[in-house]
Amino acid sequence: MNYVRCTLEMHPLQPATDIFIAALSELGFESFEETQTGLKAYIQESQWDEAAFLELPYLNSALWTLTHRWEVVEPENWNAVWERDYTPITVRDKCMVRAPFHAQPPENITYDIVISPKMSFGTGHHQTTRLMLDYLLDLQISDTSVLDVGTGTGVLAILCGMLGAKAVTAIDIDPWSFENAVENAHRNQQEGIEVLQGSVEVVAGRDFDVILANINRNALEELMPELSAGLQMGGSLLISGFYREDLAHLKKVAHLHGLAFSSSRESDLWTAAHLEKK
Repeated sequence: MNYVRCTLEMHPLQPATDIFIAALSELGFESFEETQTGLKAYIQESQWDEAAFLELPYLNSALWTLTHRWEVVEPENWNAVWERDYTPITVRDKCMVRAPFHAQPPENITYDIVISPKMSFGTGHHQTTRLMLDYLLDLQISDTSVLDVGTGTGVLAILCGMLGAKAVTAIDIDPWSFENAVENAHRNQQEGIEVLQGSVEVVAGRDFDVILANINRNALEELMPELSAGLQMGGSLLISGFYREDLAHLKKVAHLHGLAFSSSRESDLWTAAHLEKK
């Protein structure tokens, strides 16, 4: 499966980088690599719509200068880019996300997660993944059942396993993500994680103590009825992948489906929220 890599160079980098990640996510772009000069975004070649890309209003803005180009790349080339630029990240000196070729973490790191991203999103580098990891370190995960929607590399599901969840199910519609999550679960001695390919329909009729959904605003709004239906009474829903200005709207949508707002956290322009089923 070939991918299209769209390279954007912009000045200044912020808020342009964050805005384009959100906008390109809506067009079906799956993974993003932030660079010193801008952003590289990846989408399946079959999903690439040049006309839709060129209609983005952000391509011409008085707030930044921007150039862009795109090219078709084979998966092997895409993976090489990740390996070249993938550096470890640490969350609160408790959790490290690193690649197999990185050195062992310091002794103070309790949760050492080794991720080989391949074609999947979720190495911990993006603010939304870090926010979700940060939330999980505070949430009561031990002895709970967890569903990770849009698992990507499986990083959030893997941390839940390390935190003592009694059952973890990870789902993703993308076949690359499905295969990658299985490999990463095995790599981190979390073979008990159930990885399924598909959207929430593959777990229809099941309920969970905790549901994680780091996707985007539109997907969260669309899936909110199913996310609520799959959550046990008193359970927690952690969501991210949206801007702070989207929080008020998502709180209203959640309320319509029996979910009460508990708290939120921010990193730059991005937000994560904790909702509870009352």
